[in-house]
Amino acid sequence: MKKYFFLLIFFHISLSISAQKSIKVEQLKASSLIPVYTPIMLDSTNVEKKTFEKENLLKNKVDFQEVTKVQDILKADTAGVFTLPFAPYDRKIPDRDKALQLLSFNIDADRYCKAKLLITSTDMFEVYINNKLEKTKKTKEDSLSKAKDISLDLTLEPRCYEVIIKRLAEVKNLDESKLTVKITPDKKDSSAQVVLSTNSLRRITINDILEGKRLSSSCSISPSGKYFVFGTTQTFPGGKSVFTLELRETSTNRIVYRFTDETSPRWLTGKDQLVYSQKGTSQKDLYILDIATLEEKKIAENLQFDNYLVSPDNRFLLLQVREEIPADKGDLKRLLSPSDRSGSFRGRNSLFRYNFDTKTVQRITFGRTNISLNDISHDGKKILLLANEENITERPFKKNTLYEMDLLTLKMDTLFSDPFINRAIYSPDSRQLLVSGSAEAFGGIGLNIKEGQISNSYDVQAFIVDLKSKGVKPVTKDFNPSISGAQWSNYDNLIYFSAEDKDRSQIYVYDPADATFKKLDLQENMIRGFRLAEDAPIAIFQGEGTNNAYRLYSYNLKTGKSVLLSDPFKSQLDEMTLSKVTDWNFVSSDGTTIEGRFYLPYDFDANKKYPLIVYYYGGTSPTPRTFESTYPLQVYAALGYVVYTLQPSGTTGFGQEFSARHVNAWGKKTASEIIDGARLFCREHPFIDSAKVGCIGASYGGFMTQYLQTQTDFFAAAVSHAGISNITSYWGEGYWGYGYSAAASAYSYPWNNPQLYTEQSPLFMADKIKTPLLLLHGAADTNVPIGESIQMYNALKILGKTVELITVKEENHAIYTYQKRIDWNKTIYAWFAKWLKNQPEWWEDLYSEK
Repeated sequence: MKKYFFLLIFFHISLSISAQKSIKVEQLKASSLIPVYTPIMLDSTNVEKKTFEKENLLKNKVDFQEVTKVQDILKADTAGVFTLPFAPYDRKIPDRDKALQLLSFNIDADRYCKAKLLITSTDMFEVYINNKLEKTKKTKEDSLSKAKDISLDLTLEPRCYEVIIKRLAEVKNLDESKLTVKITPDKKDSSAQVVLSTNSLRRITINDILEGKRLSSSCSISPSGKYFVFGTTQTFPGGKSVFTLELRETSTNRIVYRFTDETSPRWLTGKDQLVYSQKGTSQKDLYILDIATLEEKKIAENLQFDNYLVSPDNRFLLLQVREEIPADKGDLKRLLSPSDRSGSFRGRNSLFRYNFDTKTVQRITFGRTNISLNDISHDGKKILLLANEENITERPFKKNTLYEMDLLTLKMDTLFSDPFINRAIYSPDSRQLLVSGSAEAFGGIGLNIKEGQISNSYDVQAFIVDLKSKGVKPVTKDFNPSISGAQWSNYDNLIYFSAEDKDRSQIYVYDPADATFKKLDLQENMIRGFRLAEDAPIAIFQGEGTNNAYRLYSYNLKTGKSVLLSDPFKSQLDEMTLSKVTDWNFVSSDGTTIEGRFYLPYDFDANKKYPLIVYYYGGTSPTPRTFESTYPLQVYAALGYVVYTLQPSGTTGFGQEFSARHVNAWGKKTASEIIDGARLFCREHPFIDSAKVGCIGASYGGFMTQYLQTQTDFFAAAVSHAGISNITSYWGEGYWGYGYSAAASAYSYPWNNPQLYTEQSPLFMADKIKTPLLLLHGAADTNVPIGESIQMYNALKILGKTVELITVKEENHAIYTYQKRIDWNKTIYAWFAKWLKNQPEWWEDLYSEK
């Protein structure tokens, strides 16, 4: 991309200053003069009985892009004074003797600091910082010596701030308009470096991760491939979002139709027609949209459903309805199961059929057993139902049974029961099934691990089952990527797998005829929403990389060519300078290649020393090559850190043997690989300050943060979000605790393997921790209860160690509320600034001593 390492090259002016010294802005970007005039005075006062004053002209709205996109630069004289143009007089238009002009420059501080901005002008003006109006000057003077100042106290975080001055220019009737701008950092910030520029590029911030226009995860393509549907979400500063769903023509990208936000459109089989829902008088109404005519027709009204599927002959709907086991009366609750603490446990799905011709709704399943509709045969005669029942006494604590129902007779045939399967779909001829599950499914026929290992059940495999012979073929046994989704194409009879391929998400095509895999060349690192047209060799998909948000493409299955359809985040991305991302692998002590990558600061200088942040998960999923992330590595790099992330043993996407290393390990091997990788990375990269290395992880990665500090004092600072400190209490108290342990602690319980639960729990080794540790936790976390951080906090406080615990009110396992997520991220930034950069000011301002 054009944005690597070249921020200063694009500067029209770049001045670095030390605190306690003032510096004058010497260049400004300037828009053209935008004429304004006094409105017609129908009355002498308005509804508030106020007269019209000249400063009211400043309230005229002007598009700030008028200044951000211009190339005109105004230069100050040697004294730092700008001479500004005056408004032209138009004799043809009475009172056309005034104009607005936008002037702008950027402030970029290398650290959290405070400064004073002083603007002196003979004109009236408003001053905006990052599009927010800060102050207004309402007077005009005839000379700079008489001009009044506007002073702003700034708190600068390490990011770019755009300052826009909106001035009211008038005809030349006195001295020419003058302006000076200067900035003075606070005296206590003696080492802060502040850069003033008119550069058009800026650093990425956490706001960029939360705000802007992005693709939603939903997209679909018509049977003929001629049309597609996709959604976008626009999030504005402050957190308000607007969702839009559009229907477009594939060949021209022309907008055909826009839907309301709760439509859930589905394509009819073999037709370029859509079924979609809208809220009815009491429940939901269904409509058909004929794309050729754009005619809408209501086909059902007041239906109750949570999800629905249109039959292949387009004659009926299958409705899935969630029903609840009644709650106990009063304030007392009897648990039905260890899982009954979760609000979703008592929900049960039932199926109903709605007939278009007779407009009747008939229940086709009944009972307390929870079922889910997996697929419908291509002739519309049979469906696959997966029944899920709890089996609390045996790992994996569930019993899954796959049924096939005849929709004419409602007869159910049991195909097989297996706790390790999770989904099934029909082949195009409905003679075979594609089943996904862990390698232990079907008696372990798909296992490919070493003797003594237990399969990682999160490493998803695929099997083909012949319905007549009941023969099972483990198609991914020797295929290292982990399966995340699959479509069996009606057009070419090939299977298109979405697969977690190391730290990428890719599409692989499997040919059942010769049992071969082929990866599609789809340009992007992370693919989601790959959707095939039913009757044409075309698909659509969304792709993301380390340096771009998700973009929408069409893909021609015959030519292998992709065409970009939508890139809604592009305009915002073009404003930023991003970090270069480089792969870096090392060989561990047992000979395993551990893959990783690193991000360099946007203004990287190989002759400088930089602090390092090491990020990992290690809880079985890789750290993916995403731009949009809860932990945006590009933002850490923009703050002046080198960022290193790696995929240690136990990670899925690298093959079954590699992922099985996660089971019953709880830090063994994984921790040593993270430590060895970080040390080796520092040795091989002389621009790293090896005394200033921090680490961060969440959930299992939060556990890993805590565990790492019991094994080494190499890190100068550590951050654990929602981390597990005591495996025993997490196993018993977390909503996912014992369920997750079915994978991470397979067949190991506190009573039969107490060594695992104590010797691998960081809490039982708290006295070994020397690293300053920040514990972050959502106060309403049900996955990893907040007590996990409280226990470690209490232990380290009693031991006199350096520890902080920050809780986030009403947030669960992840922090999603807009402002809370910003504040939570800034807490992390401030902690690392304190310990990795010797800059405690940010932390002290956020969390001053009480």
